[in-house]
Amino acid sequence: MTDLLSDVLAAHGGLDRWNSFEKASTTIVSGGELWGMKGIEADATPRRVTAAIHHEWLDLAPYGNPDWRMTFMPERVVIETTDSKIIGERDNPLAAFAGHTLNTPWDPLHRAYFNGYAMWTYLNTPFLMALPGFMVEEIAPWNEEGERWRVLRATFPKEIESHCPVQEFYFGPDFLLRRHDYEVDVSGSFLAAQYVYDMVAADGIKFPTKRRAHPRGPDGHPDRDRVYVWIDLCDYRMS
Repeated sequence: MTDLLSDVLAAHGGLDRWNSFEKASTTIVSGGELWGMKGIEADATPRRVTAAIHHEWLDLAPYGNPDWRMTFMPERVVIETTDSKIIGERDNPLAAFAGHTLNTPWDPLHRAYFNGYAMWTYLNTPFLMALPGFMVEEIAPWNEEGERWRVLRATFPKEIESHCPVQEFYFGPDFLLRRHDYEVDVSGSFLAAQYVYDMVAADGIKFPTKRRAHPRGPDGHPDRDRVYVWIDLCDYRMS
């Protein structure tokens, strides 16, 4: 573990505290131009998201219908009713994205897989970098918004599904998360810079209440006039 990662984990609540829990949950409302590109009608329905924190698993409800929910695991996604009647399911869901570009439409199971790995990543940041198999290094700092942000580059283990294998996380002078860069491999590997805002504490763990993902240029600078995905988050709980 790098010195920077140790400071980051401490600032977000501490690894020992984090490891004392099994799940993290929050309520989200989301939107953004990506959904229109995918032929998906976004709405303002609040959804409850629960993620495991020692392995990759996520539950989201409601999903597409007031009485439906979605469960994500790396090897399988399922949409089912609240009384466990299966509406749709897909094994090896990553394979269903072969040949996709930014504008390729998604079906509900495509979206379930994307939502699943993305929200699992977000709810587990930055503590996921302390999981077995992650390789983390500090790279050159970045100056933005009048601050010098230190940057951790994380290489994900192959068994963890996420946006892409190598992602970068930016931290302010207080060691709290400011920004998260990645490529979305399931959609033509487009570049994104996701900014986070307005941290709150839940059971001693700090989380952002706003996430805004913008297109990112090859020079690392975002196009702030466009928002691929926005997420507002509230009512965090650890269990």
